[in-house]
Amino acid sequence: MSINPTLSIMQKTAIKAGKSLLRDFSEVNQLQVSKKGPADFVSISDKRSEEIIKNDLMYARPDYAFLGEESGSNNIDSPHRFVVDPLDGTTNFLHGLPHWAIHIAYQYMGETQLCVTYDPIKDELFYAEKGSGAYLNNQRLRVSARKKLSESILATGIPFLGINENKHEEYLKRLSRVMAKTAGVRRFGVASLDLAYVASGRYEGFFEYGLNPWDIEGGILMIREAGGFVFDEKNCTYKCEGNEQQSKWIIASNNELQDDIFQLLNSY
Repeated sequence: MSINPTLSIMQKTAIKAGKSLLRDFSEVNQLQVSKKGPADFVSISDKRSEEIIKNDLMYARPDYAFLGEESGSNNIDSPHRFVVDPLDGTTNFLHGLPHWAIHIAYQYMGETQLCVTYDPIKDELFYAEKGSGAYLNNQRLRVSARKKLSESILATGIPFLGINENKHEEYLKRLSRVMAKTAGVRRFGVASLDLAYVASGRYEGFFEYGLNPWDIEGGILMIREAGGFVFDEKNCTYKCEGNEQQSKWIIASNNELQDDIFQLLNSY
């Protein structure tokens, strides 16, 4: 497969930022940490990773717009834009949990065309190009072929202090139904990897409320390129609206269980 030049740049900068994060992760107890909200932390590592990514991407594509979790928008008016989460799973990282990732999406005219999700701990590089498929370390990805909820694993994110607190009761109702009908539920705290795992067939589905564009833009493309579906609580094709936290559910599934998962999450 010939690699799109912009995708190649994204891959290289994700790997470069990953090396920086791995060095910091080996000394996680020494990191200087500042709170930016209840149970929501930002570290030197986040900022350093985003600086590496932003510098490399802007050097290669100086006329492109940029939206990063830490630095926000660069205010360039362009049909081209990078959307970046320099460290998805910051809380895991700061607690020494080896499950976190770097996530980069490229958009043209508001539509995601390329994405990279890199897990430095496992050295797993997930990526996708619109119309050309999704891949893990050069191996083509396909969503799971399982057809029964009873054999399926779903991933989710659960509200916590300061995040979606008004959704606790609704989450518990949905989670209870999923627990009763599936082979298991996983909550690993890294939405970009949750979506990549649906694309790679490790999970049959995923659901969460109120995620940010930098968490999910690329993962949405990856799942669709792997043959799966991403939709909202109205069973409409999911699309991010604006640059801030989304006020809706994102639901992902393989090619076989879209209706079953939708009905399971929305039956009261």
